[in-house]
Amino acid sequence: MSKSLDKSGFFDLTPAQILDTVQEWSWPRFRGQQILDWVYRKLTVDPQQMTNLSKPDRQMLAERMPLATAAVLRSQKSADGTVKLLLGWEGDKSAETVMIPDGERRTACLSTQVGCPVGCRFCASGLGGLRANLSAGQIVEQVFALNRLLAPEGSRITNVVFMGMGEPLANYAAVIKAVRILHDRAAFDMGARRITISTVGVPQQMRRLAEEGLPLNLALSLHAPNEAVRRELIPWAEHFPLEDILAAARYYFERTGREITLEYILLGGVNDRPEHARQLVNICRSIRANVNLICYNEVRGLEFRRPGGAEVAAFQQVLRRAGVNAHVRRSRGRDIDAACGQLRRRHEEPAAVPPTGSLP
Repeated sequence: MSKSLDKSGFFDLTPAQILDTVQEWSWPRFRGQQILDWVYRKLTVDPQQMTNLSKPDRQMLAERMPLATAAVLRSQKSADGTVKLLLGWEGDKSAETVMIPDGERRTACLSTQVGCPVGCRFCASGLGGLRANLSAGQIVEQVFALNRLLAPEGSRITNVVFMGMGEPLANYAAVIKAVRILHDRAAFDMGARRITISTVGVPQQMRRLAEEGLPLNLALSLHAPNEAVRRELIPWAEHFPLEDILAAARYYFERTGREITLEYILLGGVNDRPEHARQLVNICRSIRANVNLICYNEVRGLEFRRPGGAEVAAFQQVLRRAGVNAHVRRSRGRDIDAACGQLRRRHEEPAAVPPTGSLP
């Protein structure tokens, strides 16, 4: 077996690595292209269905290269069409992935870790801390699983946001390899501008990302307009001062020309006052950015509440009057386990989260 496959499966390899691997097996290079076509175009991961391969080749492929390895542990579908899957792999790894429909767009929200090291006080993902990093293949396989789900309606994932469980820049190598597989024409052929990486702010890795040569969208999960509130909400804040993060964001814009998106979760009575909005305006004046305002999705057992509509409108108005491009993101999937990490939490601790809707 190829050394590159000691711990890797099909989705852990770039198309170029797939072609190199089959040549190491003394197969012609075009055989690798056939396999790529079966998996990425025809969504087939059973070697026995790959009819343009000989029976001995199908058997060898089944023995030597694990194809799709994820099991769907749970699935839910919202009345608005949002779908959430909990995928599981060997080694007790499980992670959520979400498909969000919007007109012709089908967006995949991807997880990069099992749990999360950041520990945001309002988030279900980090309640149990970080348990493991996902491999590039396990990240990529989330998109594949959603594509198979969408196949009956004749659509596929069009956009990807790394906004699921985990801090993407804390699993940098796997995330970047996954991005390159998503971008590769022989794989998902997804334009870099359709891919967004969201981070709570890791300055060194943000600068590194700026040098990758890919015009990816960068979203900064800010959630607080000043250092004091930020440290109260995000424990990791003590490691990375806000000014260093903003400097790295400015550098990213200078290197890529891509405007930063500031993600701001509105927590009722915590960070949603007019004075917080005015402080956020000052940040926006120091950086080329737009603002996504997100109404908090409640997590059972946590003290935070969703703000009222009037509070949200007042906050947005302060920003817009100051010339800030601010939008309120429409909440999706509130009739299922909407908060990130909540479906996995319910699977592992059934008493922690009450049952919600599921796929038939």
